[in-house]
Amino acid sequence: VDKILDMKERLPKVRNIIYTDPKGMRAYSDPALLYFPDVEEMGRRLEERDPALFMKNVESLTEDDTALIAYTSGTTGLPKGVVLTHRNVLKMALNLNQVDPKYETDEFLSFLPLPWIGEQMMAVSSALAIGFTVNFPEGPETAMADLYEIGPHVVFSPPRVWEGLSRQIMVKHLDASPFKRFIYNLCMPIGYRWADFKFAKEPPPLRWKILYAVAWVLLFRALKDRLGFSRIRSATTGGAALGPDVFRFFHALGVNLKQIYGQTEISGISCIHRDGDIHFDTVGKPIPETEIKISETGEILSRSPAVFVEYYKDPDATEETKRDGWLHSGDAGYISEKGHLVVIDRVKDLMHMTDGTKFSPMFIENKLKFCPYIVEAMVLGHERPYITAMICIDYKHTGKWAEDRRLSYTTYTDLAAKPEVYDLIEEEIWRVNETLPEKVRIKKFLLLYKELDPDDEELTRTKKLRRGFISEKYREVIEALYSGVDELPIKAEIRYQDGRTVTISTVLKIRELGAEEGCEKFYKSGSRWKFWKKKEM
Repeated sequence: VDKILDMKERLPKVRNIIYTDPKGMRAYSDPALLYFPDVEEMGRRLEERDPALFMKNVESLTEDDTALIAYTSGTTGLPKGVVLTHRNVLKMALNLNQVDPKYETDEFLSFLPLPWIGEQMMAVSSALAIGFTVNFPEGPETAMADLYEIGPHVVFSPPRVWEGLSRQIMVKHLDASPFKRFIYNLCMPIGYRWADFKFAKEPPPLRWKILYAVAWVLLFRALKDRLGFSRIRSATTGGAALGPDVFRFFHALGVNLKQIYGQTEISGISCIHRDGDIHFDTVGKPIPETEIKISETGEILSRSPAVFVEYYKDPDATEETKRDGWLHSGDAGYISEKGHLVVIDRVKDLMHMTDGTKFSPMFIENKLKFCPYIVEAMVLGHERPYITAMICIDYKHTGKWAEDRRLSYTTYTDLAAKPEVYDLIEEEIWRVNETLPEKVRIKKFLLLYKELDPDDEELTRTKKLRRGFISEKYREVIEALYSGVDELPIKAEIRYQDGRTVTISTVLKIRELGAEEGCEKFYKSGSRWKFWKKKEM
């Protein structure tokens, strides 16, 4: 309310401000303010005067009328208002339902922001078209507890939620009793092998069926129940690429997680994995009435009755995005031999090193974020001689790790600067490097003094990196990664959610990873990574 009142003169079309919480509003007397229960009472009086008005309004609509204006996340620029009609959103919902069925008896938990097209797609369009029950959490902090209480049949979340759940499980496993750790370490390789059989479409031998049944009884059944997935039938992720490690993890648990692909401009979705046809390096096949093709430049183009009408008040951007009847996604990809769409990265985000080696930073970042102690990473190397990374630690999980080892710290900045934390993250980078071609392995990294934040314009509201903005904001830090120095004094301003700002001074440490002898050091150290490597071998 305060924000809008402060800029009221710049909002000539705003007639009223409706508030729902009366706390602290007693001294406000602006005539534009309306308390929500009073608005409800106005509606009741209107219905008494004209009881047929609601149905008149409904019947006056056509399928080509605007249903909503959904804003893009602004990954590559300022967000744009995408005008979607009733035909657009219903076509998408009903076509999706043909290949990923939902039923009136299903339960769904809506805990993601409704401005995101993914949540509009599920909690509004699909729910109204099919009729399943939409549940809302009591509050953001209770969402995971409510997920367990409801046990939904349908779950849709962006990669960050799935990555967070996998990190949470792995951290709890490290803190569990020796017996529970033994059971976890015994069962997870069985689950991974079972998932690999599914991905390869190979029938598991009897021996593996028996082993997985035992692992299910010992671990996976209870773990699914604790996550709130005991009744899950449709589990999907979208909005960004999900790392293959996270995919394997949930399929090992018995969660039939599927990737979807789409954009706000196509009402949310154009492709999805089919049951029994899941390849974690793809995003599946087009849904009914949707065509996908790849342009000569490698860009993904799509055509569908769900494609948007226009960008609100932006005809130039509309013309650029909708050309010759096709929606130009801005994503680079290709169609696999099995007819699946493979999304490589944003066209603008594909990078190459000075020697011409091409790489996808997002692919490496997803592998890094599978680590329970890394919440965000930005991989660098475009037109540079080698790959580097700026990493944000997971404050909660890394803090717990530090406390268990009696390492004292005060703030995020202090924790991220600890040599022991650098050792921990270096170990995880070695794990990732082992899975990458030698030319695109990370050579240097640093731990940022703060988490990347949407409020600082470093991430979109769907938690995707705004690479251009970050590259400009952290230009000095990035140059230091390539200048040969091993530390960089920093004075930076941090803005809190309540609007307060504070200036901090710290020294960023830059660590270089050695050659293969560094890998041997960690392998021989008896660390958790050693156990991982043995299992993979």
